[in-house]
Amino acid sequence: MKPSVGRVVHYVSYGTPGGEYASECRAAIITRVYPSEGEGSLANFSGPETVSLAVLNPEGLFFNQVCRHSEGARTGGTWHWPERTD
Repeated sequence: MKPSVGRVVHYVSYGTPGGEYASECRAAIITRVYPSEGEGSLANFSGPETVSLAVLNPEGLFFNQVCRHSEGARTGGTWHWPERTD
């Protein structure tokens, strides 16, 4: 799948060092897709699936301007496609 503005994805929160909040998936909407090559490129920073997100938290909105894609590791500060459910 290819990211595009308006798509719903999952953002992985960092959690807190003291453990008050765990790292977990949050709903997010893609607000910008960065090109992988050419003018305005972040190619040497990450890759073609670097996006800006509006993250929907229970406590309010969070805006992440440069968020990398990660389907496997699911580390804090990354985004991935929502899992399919039956």
